[in-house]
Amino acid sequence: MGTGTGTVESPATLYGPVSLGLGVVALVAAFFLGLFALLAGSLAVTFGVLGLISGFNRTQCLAGLVLGAVGVLYPLSFLFAFTGGL
Repeated sequence: MGTGTGTVESPATLYGPVSLGLGVVALVAAFFLGLFALLAGSLAVTFGVLGLISGFNRTQCLAGLVLGAVGVLYPLSFLFAFTGGL
């Protein structure tokens, strides 16, 4: 009977740490591996939005969302600047 006072055991509790971790990876990879930064940043933004909707670890989700967005937009800005668009 799970009526004790403990932490909430749900996969949604992992959205924050995963989003933050992928956001940091995306930000670091944006300077070295642009394609991998796009993938990690997209996943960080996705998990960040899912975490904000679920309501667990909102601060970590927001930080992961911002870092992931920067990790995606940084390589894309160079792509648009140096190639004249797609």
